[in-house]
Amino acid sequence: MTPNHLSLIDACQQIQAGELDPKQYLRACFDYAATLEPELHAFVNRASLETLLQNVGEKNRGPLWGIPVAVKDIINTVDLPTTNGSPIYVNHQPTSDAEIIGLIKQLGGIIFGKTVTTEFAWRNPGPTVNPWNPLHTPGGSSSGSAAVVAKGIVPLSLGSQTLGSIIRPAAYCGVVGFKASYSLIPNSGVFPFSHSLDHLGLFTRSVADMAFAFNLIMARPLQSATKNAPRIGILKTPYDAKMSDEQARTLELTVIKLVKAGINVQEVVLPSSYAAAFDAIFCVIESEAAVVHQHHIEHHGNKISEHIQALAEKGATYTAPQYIAALQLQKQLQQDIKQYFKTVDILLTAPATGEAPFGLQATGDPIFCSLWSFLGLPAITIPVARSRNDLPLGLQLVGQFQHDDEVLQIAKLVEDALNVQRSQ
Repeated sequence: MTPNHLSLIDACQQIQAGELDPKQYLRACFDYAATLEPELHAFVNRASLETLLQNVGEKNRGPLWGIPVAVKDIINTVDLPTTNGSPIYVNHQPTSDAEIIGLIKQLGGIIFGKTVTTEFAWRNPGPTVNPWNPLHTPGGSSSGSAAVVAKGIVPLSLGSQTLGSIIRPAAYCGVVGFKASYSLIPNSGVFPFSHSLDHLGLFTRSVADMAFAFNLIMARPLQSATKNAPRIGILKTPYDAKMSDEQARTLELTVIKLVKAGINVQEVVLPSSYAAAFDAIFCVIESEAAVVHQHHIEHHGNKISEHIQALAEKGATYTAPQYIAALQLQKQLQQDIKQYFKTVDILLTAPATGEAPFGLQATGDPIFCSLWSFLGLPAITIPVARSRNDLPLGLQLVGQFQHDDEVLQIAKLVEDALNVQRSQ
């Protein structure tokens, strides 16, 4: 048995019904990871098979009972080290789980392994390769979490996003990535990058699996797709020229298919103040990162990459008025964006500039994700096409703050309308 043919929902239902032995399933996932990992390089640490099987207890037969969950290696776990992608923390063993890990365990989920992240969730790439072509980047910073779901090693993984670290790798790896509204998924016990922009999120292989997992974590019933006639705003941005021809064509074909499916589609153009927000975005993350990494630079400078050095150095150059002005602009735009959701239910845009770039030296451009992180809005990416190089291409849907259920409902309708096929 190979686990990659099972969706998260199927695996849960079969385990709960007694049709699938959770220990057999975990053993299959463990063996599958062992086969793929020498080329994929997606894990920093994996639980031993003995530990995995021991953790399938009879006392906690929750809805995720026996389901292996991969965890980005900035999220604290007491069972496995948390290295934060840095040699400074190579032997760091947390004394308590992050809050999200506690929730996963309460649901019966099994912590399968810690996945590769860029150093402190910033630009210095890890060893993970793209699951569709090892010569291309998987994106970042949640590179390992996206790759292991794409390969079907696990049906669910955890990631984080400060600029584009869930949406972009999900798009590059051909999976569904969901960045929940700011602070909706608790990030206590997660190594900080920029506390004003840090989000937690999930990776699955379908929107149905995503909605299932998200509602379990939120401890509420699964919401049905009640939005039968959603109004979708096709977002036009000043940086659309950065899109590859294939990515632009993918969006064009998406619109055609949605219109044929009877879905209301209209164009939305945001004013220039939103494009101007990018200076404020970097002011906030660089200023806050400079505080986070001050100790590292003072005491472990020889173990810090040039990426983190440059990040902290730039952050130290901002003045207090500049930082405060950036946060004020953030609040202003968070209020201003609400007016656009009076005429549309969701925005549709690119998740990335195109297919995963060639090479492993960089993780791609977050230009199509950063604004939504700045505003704290929920966003999801869905793989919908393939490039001429046989790499995934996707779309991104962005909803109103704390309207996460609506985003997932509309995403399911869009996925169905586009007749998205899953394969690896």
